[in-house]
Amino acid sequence: MAKSCNVALIGQKFMGRAHSNAWGQVARFFDLPVQPVLHTIAARDLEDLQPFADRFGWRRATGNWKEIARDPEIDLVDIGTPNDLHAQQSLAMLEAGKHVACEKPLAGSLKDARVMRDAAKKAKGKTFVWFNYRRCPAVALAHQLVKAGKIGNVLHVRARYLQSWGGPAAPRVWRFEKKRAGSGAHGDLNAHIVDMARFLTGDEVAEVNGAISKTFIKERPMPDGRGKGKSDVDDAVLFLATFKKGAIASFEATRLAHGHQNRNTIELNGDKGSLSFDFEDMNVLNYIDATEDPKVCGWRRIMCTSAGNHPYAEAWWPDAHVIGYEHGFTNMAADILRAIGRKKPEVPLPDFADAYETQRVLEAALLSAKQRSAIKLSQVK
Repeated sequence: MAKSCNVALIGQKFMGRAHSNAWGQVARFFDLPVQPVLHTIAARDLEDLQPFADRFGWRRATGNWKEIARDPEIDLVDIGTPNDLHAQQSLAMLEAGKHVACEKPLAGSLKDARVMRDAAKKAKGKTFVWFNYRRCPAVALAHQLVKAGKIGNVLHVRARYLQSWGGPAAPRVWRFEKKRAGSGAHGDLNAHIVDMARFLTGDEVAEVNGAISKTFIKERPMPDGRGKGKSDVDDAVLFLATFKKGAIASFEATRLAHGHQNRNTIELNGDKGSLSFDFEDMNVLNYIDATEDPKVCGWRRIMCTSAGNHPYAEAWWPDAHVIGYEHGFTNMAADILRAIGRKKPEVPLPDFADAYETQRVLEAALLSAKQRSAIKLSQVK
């Protein structure tokens, strides 16, 4: 019989729901070496906390997250709080000897991310970061194809993450406060596509060659309806980059793109072929083999739902019975539990050291935009 892993979660809002669902569902669909137990949830909204805990199956609820660090029964702590809290909470849990799974970006600042990375190196527990788009079967398949040389040497990466919810009517929640979020669309959205680019290419960014950061909406209505508050984060960030092996790349993130509700896209062009992914059609990978006869060479649309052929597909439904957003989190929860149970996950998991490299790229882009110059990653440590 598989041993159990007592899980605690900090946070009950958007990510709290996504993570709670994943921990509650994962053992029903995956054969795991370690079985999760939804032990404790901590959050500040005490009025909604117990109903939330009851709905998602958490055994215990507390308004004090520090109690989790002191509880010897808890093995893994999942941190789904605003970015400015990641470092304090992660450090406390690592010091207590627990495994830590932290939301992205790793932290609100490079300084905090560095402290977290260094603490993880010395810690007893394992660390994980919720770059959940790696766990889409189509993205995982793309990783396999690139690693197998199917598109040859990667020459060009084109990545965009476009959303439309951040218009003038969007309330001034924590995501629009620099002291809490660190940045706006950049840390929220570019973090994901930088991670995907690093993951898919197996390469690291050498230089940010230029960047533009813009705040279009400088005041937003307060959530309680009482006046307006300052919005001091970026609404859009675009930057160009060069990878160590020579590939060039473009990254674009905005929350002000009408008609793009959650358009997380990436395209890789190699000297033997190309592939592209769009999360708004998340079960599909588009691939072209440029070595084929030109008479029949063209894009092929791969439905990544076939058990035995596509990553994670065996856990879910018959061919073309598609999965959705929540399944990326459940797939990642499965891999976290495999790693804790000393079994190699199907797809590489990002830890604090890995996520720190993404944070360095984000920092280089902000510096490039501020200084209006190219920034080598060797300058950003």
